[in-house]
Amino acid sequence: MTANEPALTRIRALPTWLLNRASARGRRLVGEAFAGEGVRMPHHAVLAAVADHGPVAQAELGRTTGFDPKDMVGILNDLQAAELVTRTPDPADRRKNAIALTAAGRRSLARLAALGDEANAALLAPLSPAEREQFLALLARVARADD
Repeated sequence: MTANEPALTRIRALPTWLLNRASARGRRLVGEAFAGEGVRMPHHAVLAAVADHGPVAQAELGRTTGFDPKDMVGILNDLQAAELVTRTPDPADRRKNAIALTAAGRRSLARLAALGDEANAALLAPLSPAEREQFLALLARVARADD
């Protein structure tokens, strides 16, 4: 920091600050888009995971998505109440629940994917197509740095 540079100006130029602000804007845009469907981002993530891995054991779904088991129960309760997923005893182990998408869940997931795409396009609208491609490649490298 230079003697003439205000401390807040320096903070607002930090990559961590900028990433946090961009992330908050992205979450707001996606959250607003999903609100019309009565769904939050965790619901979308779980629906997508069930589509990719289902029918899937509830515990495995938690490990796949990274949600805490208590949070997963609430998310699944919401999705089941909306008739987007079913929870049935797993035929391989009846102590476990198998989670599967319903037809309504598949339709909802398709709508959410389109809404998410629109929100992400709005997030990246200030960038040219080439800048978007470069930004996403660089962001992916930063995100994978700990892998």
